Amino acid sequence: MNLSTPLDDALNTKREYIKALRDMSLHTVEDLLLYFPRTYEDLSESKQLLQVKDGEKVSLKGMLYGMKDVPTRSRKIKITKAQFYDPHGNGAEVVWFNQPFVKCTVPMETDVTISGTIKYQYGKATIQNPRVERAGQAQVHTAGMVPVYPQHEVITSKWLREKIHPLLHLAKEFEEVLPSEILDEEGLMGKGEAVKEVHFPTNQKRLEKARDRLAYEELFLLQLSAVQRKKEWQGSRLKDSLIQEVKMDVQFVKNFFSTLPFTPTNAQKVTIFEILSDFEKPYPMMRLLEGDVGSGKTVVAVTALLNAVLHGYQAAIMAPTEVLARQHADSIDQLIQNYEAKFPLKKPINIQLLIGSLKPKEKKVIQDGINNGQINIVVGTHALIQESVRFPRLGLAVVDEQHRFGVKQREVLMKQGSPHVLNMTATPIPRTLAMVAYGDHDLSVINEMPPGRQIIVTKVVPPEHRTQVNRFIADKVQKGEQVYVICPLIDDSEKLEVKSVKAEYERLHIVFPEFKIGLLHGRLKSEEKEAVMRQFKGKEIDILVSTSVIEVGVDVPNATIMLIEGAERFGLSQLHQFRGRVGRGKKQSYCFLCPSADAQGSYERLKAMVECSDGFKLAEIDLKLRGPGEVYGVRQSGIPDLKIANLANGVLVVRVRKAAEHMVESEKLDKHPVLKSMLVRLRNKMEKA
Repeated sequence: MNLSTPLDDALNTKREYIKALRDMSLHTVEDLLLYFPRTYEDLSESKQLLQVKDGEKVSLKGMLYGMKDVPTRSRKIKITKAQFYDPHGNGAEVVWFNQPFVKCTVPMETDVTISGTIKYQYGKATIQNPRVERAGQAQVHTAGMVPVYPQHEVITSKWLREKIHPLLHLAKEFEEVLPSEILDEEGLMGKGEAVKEVHFPTNQKRLEKARDRLAYEELFLLQLSAVQRKKEWQGSRLKDSLIQEVKMDVQFVKNFFSTLPFTPTNAQKVTIFEILSDFEKPYPMMRLLEGDVGSGKTVVAVTALLNAVLHGYQAAIMAPTEVLARQHADSIDQLIQNYEAKFPLKKPINIQLLIGSLKPKEKKVIQDGINNGQINIVVGTHALIQESVRFPRLGLAVVDEQHRFGVKQREVLMKQGSPHVLNMTATPIPRTLAMVAYGDHDLSVINEMPPGRQIIVTKVVPPEHRTQVNRFIADKVQKGEQVYVICPLIDDSEKLEVKSVKAEYERLHIVFPEFKIGLLHGRLKSEEKEAVMRQFKGKEIDILVSTSVIEVGVDVPNATIMLIEGAERFGLSQLHQFRGRVGRGKKQSYCFLCPSADAQGSYERLKAMVECSDGFKLAEIDLKLRGPGEVYGVRQSGIPDLKIANLANGVLVVRVRKAAEHMVESEKLDKHPVLKSMLVRLRNKMEKA
């Protein structure tokens, strides 16, 4: 038997268990040994019975006597009892429910270790459904750090412990993936040893070292893949790119800043410096710009766009919706007009909008203007990546809300002469998560809001206070303000007691008959969604009822209230994105979080929204609470689920990143065939995802 042995050959068990293991993607001994516990029961301290408190789960040493079945009135309930005595003569009654097989499997009148929860009633100690193991045998259920595994309908933690423990001698066959110099520098234990310890730890300290070792390997492979992709991007684009090194023009930046109606924040200045420094390099930029809603990413992007155009290049910015593209086009046009008014150019900058709803003749004119180089900056949607669009000299491609586009879609722009690429997102991503999910990008963060930006008043509203909120909404709408209402579902669900947009849309017509109510959800066609958003922005709709499709949207300065139904069903990062849809104008704005009636336990988590307006801090909390896959579209990036690494461990992520960069820079990967093979497998898996 070895690590590659199929589990149906390695295990003596029923076919239904083998099928269940396959459903869990466990096919070989290696798969099973890499199926790690999710937590542990600490039964490392064996106590005397008299020391145990009511409700405490413990491990006890002693003997069992007098096991017997106890008759009951119900045929459905079968009770088996025995007496337990510890070495000091202290006794407890032991009770098993519906486990008649214990009479044949539990050792009697011999030394055993027993684990369970003690209950005291009328001064009498009882242990219900305990686990029992004979003394002198391996204690896998009743003593030490007992592993608790993610379970299946058929596969239990107890079953997994019994099957994994006898196979752990094969852990020594795991090939060492990490280079010896990293193991030495980081003080990491070997892989085989770590696998054994993580299943059945010697103690808490050894468990932490084992988890660190296995987490390091997971992160190292991901970071190595990212750094390698980044180097390949730079190398492959170097020979194909039209890009030439452009020295930073500090005077241009000063001139542009002098035309702005506000003073850029220090975070914006740092980000602009990072981007323009990339323009000085001999290979194209690949940078992710993240900033909270309203932090001023547009000004940063326009600085980069203008810099590219002034050096003879074309530039493009792609947005996921037509409404957002129009908004960008208006903002960019205004900022550049201000610049040209103060610093006239020999030839005015030609800015155009290319979106799907244009008439064929209009599209043809713009496409021709792009193709012959007469258009300097084009703002568009997916229409930018059609075959009929050809940029003769594309120097910069900006992709807004880049996670809304597929990898293949983004690559279409990248292949147009291999330009500098600036991906932008308004969803704050914890830096540690960004370093893994977007490790092939350089990272710029605008973590500072412009001065004077209003704090949005945020409140958690229990069901009994909804009438007051309705009165508040009516008062604001009568004064000409607008409202978003977010619901988790499109249609009502029999299983989930949360509101749907369709039902809420109908209900609000009854609650607010005098107001104009709009409906927006993901099943509407693109042109229907665009029309609804245009109506809302044009004040033709007072209250817009929507699903999460509104998370990334346009500025509607007149919208001052965001009400979120079933708020407990959204993560903090997503709630923060919803909240960012209001507070865009001069009026005070409000966000009301309305949990479902049965969601009392969520109030504490939602309080973080009330107390914190920093999107990055909320994203960090979200990462710890929910994990990376839910915080941000990491699954879209092809990153596999992490078995043991915690992306909230920023110190470890940074350490691993540096080690990966050093390995790629020193070109030592070929000296480590096992690592190289694992890396190829990982990259193939990520590309297929």
